Amino acid sequence: MKLELINIEKSFGENKVLKGISFSADGGKAFGLLGRNGAGKTTTIRILMDVFSADAGEILVDGQPIDRKKIHFGYLPEERGLYPKKKIIDQLIYFAELRGMNRKDAVKNIDYWLGRLGMTEYREKRLDTLSKGNQQKIQLVTALAHDPQIVILDEPFSGLDPVNAMLLKDVVKEEISKGKIVLFSSHQMNYIEEFCDSIAILNGGENVLTGELHDIKRNYPRNKLVVDLEDKDKLISEMSSCSALQEDGSVLLTLSSPDEKRIMMKRLIENYDIDGIKVYEPTLNDIFVEYADDQR
Repeated sequence: MKLELINIEKSFGENKVLKGISFSADGGKAFGLLGRNGAGKTTTIRILMDVFSADAGEILVDGQPIDRKKIHFGYLPEERGLYPKKKIIDQLIYFAELRGMNRKDAVKNIDYWLGRLGMTEYREKRLDTLSKGNQQKIQLVTALAHDPQIVILDEPFSGLDPVNAMLLKDVVKEEISKGKIVLFSSHQMNYIEEFCDSIAILNGGENVLTGELHDIKRNYPRNKLVVDLEDKDKLISEMSSCSALQEDGSVLLTLSSPDEKRIMMKRLIENYDIDGIKVYEPTLNDIFVEYADDQR
């Protein structure tokens, strides 16, 4: 399955929020939709889910206009939206039926997900008796119980402890392995970098960067080396004009040209006790800061 958004535009009054957003996401892969607050991510997601319509542009699935009777979405919102005073099983069934499931199938799928997430014991409890992290897992059940083809996760790891974060990671990997499209929207770049094959960065309602993350990184100038060694002070002293100590204790050397890499590596090995050398690749956080900066 291939999802495409093509030149999506949206205005609210005189405020043009989206100015021709385009990207594509493939089944069996995760896609990261990134941007600072106000960049247009939420509006894009709401148009995708048909909360409201775009002013212009197309949404295609496998090259055809999206048929919302056949393509189902699962959505985990950043702002959780369940009923705190209601029994968990009752509202999970309610939301599954809203998405077209019959009651029997809804109960079967809900019980599977409650068990998968370690939440079966809370089935008959009120939502407000649960911790914040467990409430979030119940919200996740509403996103997955109806077996959607496209799963949208907005800040899914927010508020989760490391154990529950690992559990959610496993669930996301399982959904990807089923051939589903998983779309992440998050400011936690480490999770995006871990899961997403492709990204789009929005800034001011426009695409400022779109593509496969591996290719984006490879297209950066490869003129920096990361050097691990014991005598880092000596290296920094002798190459003060092009060296910098990094937080992890390695030394970053910035060369005038990528063509100097081989000569510099040979020089380092001959003159220092080197533990490791590699070409520096920017992190997703580095890329995000560069492209999401309004002053760029």
